[in-house]
Amino acid sequence: MQKDRLVNSLYQKSAAQENDRMIKVDLITGFLGSGKTTFMKKYAEYLIEKGMNIGILENDHGAVNVDMMLLHDLEGEHCELEMIAGGCDRETHRRRFKTKLIAMGMCGYDRVLIEPSGIFDVDEFFDALYEEPLDKWYEIGNVITIVDAGLPEKLDGQGEYLLASEAAEAGCVVLSKCQKYSEEQADAAINHLNRALEQVKCSRRFQDEVLCKDWDTLTDRDFDMLLGCGYRTEAYEKQYFDEKQGFDTLYFMNMEIPGERLAGAAEKILNDSGCGQVSRIKGFVKEGDGWLEVNATHGEITVQPVSAGQAVIIVIGEGMNREQIQLYWEQE
Repeated sequence: MQKDRLVNSLYQKSAAQENDRMIKVDLITGFLGSGKTTFMKKYAEYLIEKGMNIGILENDHGAVNVDMMLLHDLEGEHCELEMIAGGCDRETHRRRFKTKLIAMGMCGYDRVLIEPSGIFDVDEFFDALYEEPLDKWYEIGNVITIVDAGLPEKLDGQGEYLLASEAAEAGCVVLSKCQKYSEEQADAAINHLNRALEQVKCSRRFQDEVLCKDWDTLTDRDFDMLLGCGYRTEAYEKQYFDEKQGFDTLYFMNMEIPGERLAGAAEKILNDSGCGQVSRIKGFVKEGDGWLEVNATHGEITVQPVSAGQAVIIVIGEGMNREQIQLYWEQE
């Protein structure tokens, strides 16, 4: 796969004519740690530069939304941020999602961007927008799925199903971190995605509808293509999981852990089966007068200074052992 190659047919798709009475709504989805928030920021900046008034809805799995902190500098005359916190049952979450969209429908946006958690049922998005009164206010624009170019060979637990279900109906898959991986690794990531689609009996296969490029080099032409990529309607074998047996979220508040130990502790937690099947660690710790952000998956661990934060580290996974994880945070 050529890193700078985009299939011409994708570029030739132009965004549909804007309907004066309908708000376009885009879904930016992808598995845990794929890079959705980073992409959302670049995509939103492009739309703002085009003069659009946008609303961003952060629809997180847990009760604390760390990713929203990373988007705060977008807020201004042309961009507003909203959020739905999880930490509730599915029906309550769906009701909150619909209620928030009803409120946002009255704000005069040109476009609404939705970033769900990496453990999101995409059917919730389609179902809500086909219901009254949302079907009178909103028009589905694009479904863009972010996939890590360094995707592991296999994902544990529900991971394979979530990878497939979040991409099945995407208009385009955007590979993240392409500059860090070889073309062979990027190809392997797409092959992995296609195997996951086959496992859920979906006929969709990704080959052409893939953008593999360093995000710092994305051009207006790239964003115009994404703005018109649309979405697909695909059938696949739906899987249902017991809420008590699926992904869970643990919160570690006001952690006093030195910055130089953050990455090492996160790596140990990710690789210790005694901690459970940990998929993602993200959050902030206070460092002097500033903040450090930690963002860790099995593929990459980063710790970097940020201008603002919230004193919490969030651990997401399956069958987790809070006490064992706590030990790694407390070790000297």
